[in-house]
Amino acid sequence: MLQPYSVLAQAAEYEEEIKKSRFITLLQRTQGRDAAMAFVNQIKVAHPGARHHCWGFIASAPSVSTELGFSDDGEPSGTAGKPILAALQGSGLGEVTAVVVRYSGGIKLGTGGLVRAYGGGVQAALKLAQTVIEVPQVTGELTCQYAHVSLVEQLLAQFNGQIIESDFGVAVLMHITIDARNVGAFKQSVFDKSQGQLVFRAEQDTNECQ
Repeated sequence: MLQPYSVLAQAAEYEEEIKKSRFITLLQRTQGRDAAMAFVNQIKVAHPGARHHCWGFIASAPSVSTELGFSDDGEPSGTAGKPILAALQGSGLGEVTAVVVRYSGGIKLGTGGLVRAYGGGVQAALKLAQTVIEVPQVTGELTCQYAHVSLVEQLLAQFNGQIIESDFGVAVLMHITIDARNVGAFKQSVFDKSQGQLVFRAEQDTNECQ
């Protein structure tokens, strides 16, 4: 089960010069791989004259190890992308992308110097960043009679959920989002308090049946 994690409240930027090379580190909250790569491409367009656009991202919650990516973008292997990603992982943030733009000054930094420059730039930018807590949500549907609407609303308030949209027909179809930590308890309470008449179907339940 995904636990709450920190995300960027707003973009952050840090710039420094090392041996005449200019390093610009940019951080952005990015929800998913597509958003991460869109941000990388955005920075490439904004800095067309830079020699390197190195990056790393955590596309989901920090605990999801499959949603990671990085690139050295022409720097020696292991000197840019990995240090960038390592700095992001050390922060505990989720849904974050870092792009470090380098305008080369003609003086070689060596592999150790590059690792320190790229990883250190991200660490410095992270110190400037403001964060907020993201609570993972689960969405789903519940169909009930009008007599049960107040019961569902009471349970949603109890388990930190809310109704996204309601379709009123012969019955009421509710589209619901709820704190991922409370889904099991909410399902059981809805079923028990309605004497088995109501069942909350989360999206992942529906997907598993297909």
